[in-house]
Formats: sequence, C-alpha cells, structure tokens
Amino acid sequence: MFRSAVLARAASFLLVLGLAGPVAAQTHPFGVKDMWDMDRLSSLAVSPDGTQVVFEVRGTDYAKNGSTRDIYIMNADGSKLRALTTDPASDSGPCWSADGTHIYFLSSRSGSTQVWKIAVAGGEAQAVTKLPLDVANLKLAPDGRQLAVTMEVFPDCETLECTVERLKSMQGPRTGQVFDELFVRHWDTWKDGRRNHLFVMTEGGKPIDVTKGVSGDVPSKPFGGAEEFTFTPNSEGIVFTMREGGSNEAWSTDFDLYIGSVNGKWPPKCLTEENEAWDTNPVFSPDGKTLSYLAMKTPVYEADRYRIVTRTWNQTKAMGPARWNVGPAQWLTEEWDRSPSSITWDPSGTNIYCHAQHLGNRALFAVSAKTGQATPLVTDGTVTAEAVAGRKVLMLRHHFHGPAEVYAVGKKGGKLEQVTHVNDKRVAQIRMGDYEQYTFKGAGGDQVYGWIIKPVDFQKGRKYPVAFIIHGGPQGSSANQFHYRWNPQAYAGAGYAVVMVDFHGSTGYGQAFTDAITGDWGGKPLEDLKLGLKAALARNEWMDGERVGALGASYGGYMINWIAGTWPERFACLINHDGILDNRMAYYTTEELWFPEHQFKGTYWQNPQGYEKHNPVNHVDKWKTPMLVIHGGLDYRLPEEHGIAAFTVLQRKGIPSRFIYYGDENHWILTPANAAQWHEEVIGWLDRFCKNDS
Repeated sequence: MFRSAVLARAASFLLVLGLAGPVAAQTHPFGVKDMWDMDRLSSLAVSPDGTQVVFEVRGTDYAKNGSTRDIYIMNADGSKLRALTTDPASDSGPCWSADGTHIYFLSSRSGSTQVWKIAVAGGEAQAVTKLPLDVANLKLAPDGRQLAVTMEVFPDCETLECTVERLKSMQGPRTGQVFDELFVRHWDTWKDGRRNHLFVMTEGGKPIDVTKGVSGDVPSKPFGGAEEFTFTPNSEGIVFTMREGGSNEAWSTDFDLYIGSVNGKWPPKCLTEENEAWDTNPVFSPDGKTLSYLAMKTPVYEADRYRIVTRTWNQTKAMGPARWNVGPAQWLTEEWDRSPSSITWDPSGTNIYCHAQHLGNRALFAVSAKTGQATPLVTDGTVTAEAVAGRKVLMLRHHFHGPAEVYAVGKKGGKLEQVTHVNDKRVAQIRMGDYEQYTFKGAGGDQVYGWIIKPVDFQKGRKYPVAFIIHGGPQGSSANQFHYRWNPQAYAGAGYAVVMVDFHGSTGYGQAFTDAITGDWGGKPLEDLKLGLKAALARNEWMDGERVGALGASYGGYMINWIAGTWPERFACLINHDGILDNRMAYYTTEELWFPEHQFKGTYWQNPQGYEKHNPVNHVDKWKTPMLVIHGGLDYRLPEEHGIAAFTVLQRKGIPSRFIYYGDENHWILTPANAAQWHEEVIGWLDRFCKNDS
C-alpha cells in the first residue's frame, strides 16, 4: 500500500488539517485535504529493453509537515506494480543501469543526499557515493561505468573538503555578507558564493569537476535539473547547459551548451556561442550522430518559444576540445508555432516526442526528425513526461478531474490508455465539478479561450457565486491540469463556479499571442478578462454576476491590484497573492532583471513610461473593493514589501482587508499546514463577501 494512503488515516494528519473524526465512507466534495492526499508521480524512466518502468511517488507526511518519496517499478503494461524502496528517507530521481539490472537513485537515508542503487530483483539498497557534500541531479553514462552528479561548491576550492570547511567558518560571529555583483539573492535564497558544479565519477572513484574553472551554475538555478546535461554517446564527454556568471548574469538569458571532458583534462568548450538566447536540454539521437536540444532566438526573453534544434555530431581523433565537432544548427521546428518543453527520441530515430502547451492543454506531439512536421498524439489534459516502451509512448498525464498517472498511446496515436491507477480509489471518493472550455472574441477581436468549472453538486435553477481565477506568468496558462496550489476544484467543492481566461500573453496559442502582452500588461489582458467574464456569465445563467470574487498570484496578483484601481466597481472582493503594487519598486528589488527589462522594454531609467503606463500604485486613490493580501517572506522575485504596501493602502483608506504573511514560504505555498490555512483564509474571504448576504 502506498505510504501516503496510510498517513492519510493518521491522527496527526487529521489534526494538521483540523479534520479530526472518522473518515466518511461516502463521497464528498473536493477539498484541500483531497488535493494533498494524492500521490504525485514523477521521474518516469523506461528500462533499456523497453519492458519495465520506474517512477517516483511522492506522498504527504502530515506529521512532519512535508513529504515522502519512494521508487516504484512495474512492467510497461502496468502489471506487477510494486515499491522498490520503502525507506523512511526520501528516495528520488531513479535511473536505469546500462544492463537494466539495477536502479540508481538519490536518497537521504545516510543523513545526507547520496547516490544509492538497488537490484531490480529486489533486496537491500547499497550506497554508491559517500561524499562530504549533498549530491543532486543524477545521470548515468552509456558505458555503464560512470555517473554524473552535481554539488554546490565554492568555485575556487580545489577539494570538496575545502567547501565543507569554508561553510563551517562562515558560522562565526561576523554576519556581514559582501557582494561585488548581482545576484545578491535569487528566488528564495541569499547567495553565499557557491555554484552548482558538475562532477563525473566511477563507483568508488574520485569525483572529477567537469566544470572546474567556469563561472556559472550547472544545472541552472533555481529550477534546472538533470535534463540540462547528458553524456556523449561514447561516454568520454558530457554536454551541459550553462550561463556564464559575472556582472551581467542578472539580466541575461544567454544559456549555452558546453562540452566538457569526463577526465577533466581540458576546459569546457562552448558549442552554441553564435546564439545569444537560451540553449538547453541536450539529447543525443539513438545512433549517436545527432545532437538535439531546445533553443530560443530572442535574447533577454524567457518566454520566447523553444525550437527543437539538431546538429550533426562528429567525434574526431584530435586531442582536447577540438575532438568534438558539431555541424551547423538546423532549426527543425521553426515553422511550428508551439514551444516544446522536452525531447524524447524514438529508438528508430525517425521521430522526436515532446510535450507543449496547446490551446489550454499540454499536449503530446510526435515530431518528424527529418522534416519537423508535428503530429498531435494526445491533446486533452496535461502531459509532463514521456518515454518510449516498445510500440507505445508512455507519459505522465493529469487533468482537472485527476492527478498524474501513467498513460500509454501508440507511436502514431490512437486510443489513450491509463496504465497506472495509483490514485483511483481516492478520486472515486471525491465529487468534482464538471468542466468545459469556451471561446469568445477578446481584445482586438482575437479568439480567446477560457475554462468554466461547475460547482460540485450543481443543480439547475440555482444561482452560484463565481471565483474568477487569474493565472500568473504572465506567460502561462490556466491549463487543464491537476494543480497543487491553484486547483479550481477547491473552489468548485466550496460551491463556486470557476471562470479562468487565457488572456493575451498566455502560452499555447502561438508566439504572437504570447508576445502581445509585452509592454501592455494592463491593456489587452484586462480587456480579455472583462470580455471573458462577460461571455461566461452570458452563456451560463446559473452564475450570479453580482457575487463574483477575483483572485490571482504573481502576475495574477499584479492584475488584482490593477483591477482594484481601474475596474473597482466589478467585484465583491479581491484576493492578491504575491502581486506587484509598484512597477518601479519591482524593477529595483527583483532579482531576474531580464524579465522586467523585456516586459517593459528597457531599464526603468531608460523607459520609465513603460513601467508607469500600467502601474497599479498610480491608481490606489480609486481603490474601494475589499481585498485579502498574502505574501511570502522568502519571495525574492516579488519581495514582501509589495504585499505590505498594498495592505497599507487598504487600511489607510478604511477598506475591509486582511494581510497574511508566510515568513517561511517563497513565491509559492509549499507545506501542507500552510496550504490548509491558505485555503481556509482564501475561501473564507470569498464566502464573507460572495455568500454572506450582509
């Protein structure tokens, strides 16, 4: 039995969520408890012979206010599913050995995160590394003898022990931190001089720093992983993604591919110097003759679309970096107006499988390796990973009505089959709201898409209040997915109709639609939101247009602040999570400067009009709508002062308001206890103004 299924019955779990008492056998409306009950599947990997599959299962440990992670294995058809690891420590990132007999993985069972391995046949796991630092991002070489991991080190340290000792010395009475360049902090962490470095080693051997002497992070921070590096086909080199550090790192998106020697004898060589935009996710073709990767074309723009790029790969007999030669870049999917997020080669080398945002879903596509022609295979729901097993493409897929499970489809499409049923019993105990997609004419007459989720236990003839959810990004999407923070079913379960609009700037509708928000944050997107809500109310008489609350986070929080001053009469209440109040302050306090410099077309001093054109702080004199403000203390993308400032305006003007501060959370709410409180407060605020007659 999955561990979280047991924990879900534990008294500690019930106490954390305030749900003490017997668990009812009958079904019940979806709630935050149900969301966190679900086991989360990830890290899908198929055996070398295509017959077996491993994946990671993450459960919720309410007693520790955290999670558990274990590795599961099954046949490719879903039969003989079993837990491969059951240690109380976290086991993650499974990789197959070259001969398919063992699974290598990362585990904290020794007190620090190290590489372990376990036989597919079962038995006790064995430690592979015993390094003085935590390791991350495991990948195995094709030769089966080497493995690559990453560790955070001080770049000028010659040994790992040097990093350990320096960290100890930093615990002294002096607390001043000295910086000579940006970043001083990033996402949720203050910088201390360490960098992610890439190491290669054999079992029991000494780790070799492949990135010694370089100034960047491998993988990138804060979200990069093992997808950013790969061994060469002969296992003598390793290709990795890196952006050079230095004074311009905070305003650059020039990530490049480099080739390094696994023996560390030669410095890394840049392979993509000609492209000043983002290059990442290197993958070799099955025959080893082609290097493929994802690349953007527009510098200083993180929301440009990725293209799949291919280059011939030729290893010569020359010594040093010159032995690795690549041909010119072939922009395989230049004519395809979607942005793929992954590359998975078919063993035959004829197709590349990938997933990409597509019309409010994240679809699975087969791309011809010869022509770049993209054929949709699965277009409903959200695909997050894919792997080829025999004649099938396996994937992780989730949607509004259920969390991720393993699914399968033929290589050329056909019937979609659910392979695993990890969460079926939990889903069967829950009642969820039906959903539908709709379209309307938005700003400029463009076709815009949105989603409507009906309240759970919907009854004809009744009028229901509306939760109008505005997504972040802003280059994101209110996609058909099972979200663990902004799940619309939580509001449907509380008796609300949910409306979500993919306004101009959203992804999955072509790059021109995504680009349309640049320099126009409060223009076309606001017009789309107005027209989208109007269209939803017009086509659904059961929605009560007098009882509508709007809520959003990040850019969605910015939009809440913008609505408060430019559309103040429309909503019964507003909820602003981590939203910008002042674009000027946001530029000078954020960390990734490339984002505002592209969005507002320059630095603040170069183009102040671009920042002030749609600046919420310039319209606070018109604020009148009750607002709940929430902010995380570790949010360095949009620092907490924005939340405090918004609350100051509300209080000073006598507007009903509340401020919730999470000092231990970043841009997101990540712990079970805080998530429970967050939903109680958010839904309680909606209820206060959208359900209470007074």
